[in-house]
Amino acid sequence: MDNTPAQSDDYYPRPLRHLSVYLATLVKGRLWLKVLIGMGLGLVVGTLLGPSVGLVEPETGTLIGNWLAFPGQLFLATIQMIVIPLVIASVVRGLAASDNLEQLRKMGVRVTLFFVITTAIAATIGLWVGGLVNPGDLMTGLTAPPVDAAPVAADIPGLDAIPQTLIGLLPGNPLDAMVEGQMLQVVIFSIIIGVALVSMSGDKAKPMLDLLDSLQQICMTVVRWAMRLAPYAVFGLMAQLTTTLGFRAMLGMASYVATVLLGLAVLMAFYLIILKLLAGVRPLQFLKDTRDVLLLAFSTSSSAAVMPLSIRTAEDKLGVRPSVSQFVIPLGATINMNGTALYQAVATVFLAQVYGIDLSVGSMALVVAMAVGASIGSPATPGVGIVILAMVLQSVGVPAAGIALIMGVDRILDMCRTAINVTGDLVACRLMENWSGKRLPDQPEPVPDEA
Repeated sequence: MDNTPAQSDDYYPRPLRHLSVYLATLVKGRLWLKVLIGMGLGLVVGTLLGPSVGLVEPETGTLIGNWLAFPGQLFLATIQMIVIPLVIASVVRGLAASDNLEQLRKMGVRVTLFFVITTAIAATIGLWVGGLVNPGDLMTGLTAPPVDAAPVAADIPGLDAIPQTLIGLLPGNPLDAMVEGQMLQVVIFSIIIGVALVSMSGDKAKPMLDLLDSLQQICMTVVRWAMRLAPYAVFGLMAQLTTTLGFRAMLGMASYVATVLLGLAVLMAFYLIILKLLAGVRPLQFLKDTRDVLLLAFSTSSSAAVMPLSIRTAEDKLGVRPSVSQFVIPLGATINMNGTALYQAVATVFLAQVYGIDLSVGSMALVVAMAVGASIGSPATPGVGIVILAMVLQSVGVPAAGIALIMGVDRILDMCRTAINVTGDLVACRLMENWSGKRLPDQPEPVPDEA
């Protein structure tokens, strides 16, 4: 008789809220400050070992740098390993929390359109800021264009290929999609499973939801282990990069870094304005409510790793229902890469200026389209922006070899753009709550004795 309350107690929103407790303690423990200290120490150690000071032979410096980067590589590999199971469990359970298929369908269309439109706006802001500041002009002539710098014709599918492309989004073999890291296919598979669970009776769906609950707990346990490495990871990666490039080369990139940060600040202002206009949320209040999760996103460079704390923040601080937050946040962590899209646009303009390549209006439109398309379905893990950038550069004929110029400062920019990506997820959450029909009465807070 007394297992009925336990079942309803165990039902949906509880586990993810409790998974976020450890992440919240990381912010209280000033993880972000430890990460910044690690970054500073990494710069100092890398400078001492690198070509700028030359305390050791270049080969020895490279060897030491590679060993120092080991915790960083381990951190990246651990987060990468856990992203797919975490996204599957979160998306399926988020959909299963809704009992209204029609409302779910409308919200899915709205949130996807919101993410696509804002990603396009972010890439446009990046092109505008890059053209305004012209950061590459300071480095013109320092780098000779490689032989293959001629524009490459972009491979744009014709109208006849579009149906096949759309069919290709449906994973014929979900396991293949997981193995190959095809995140968009994984999300579509998860959405189909989630909608099927909503359509089933509660007693039939419960075993699957319990299994996914356990999967989420496992994922967050692994994330917890990885988080302990974050300050050492940043220290090692920064030391390795500075050892290779030298501190002076990184200082020469100051104008590029400032341009990206300016673009991200403009994008943040854009978010705060639409939040005020469309949801009536005061910008300062929003920043105060989301401060913890944004600091954690900055520290870890992974929107997937902070997903549970994002959900808890949306529910507790922004007044969003679990059925909305636990659908929008995991989806956003996968397809909403606005900060990354803006960074790619600025990097493309910067490298085009360095190599003396004029970007036509058509090329700029292609950059926006590529940034939107590549951001959707890319993993929510540290460092993925560089991989996507190589594809964007190739599409407009800018030499991908130029990526070596910006690798040294990518870590700090990765941290900043991840915080903006998470901001976009939370803004979308709050807007979807406003647009998704009548509000439900507040649910009683679960007893947090498991924490």
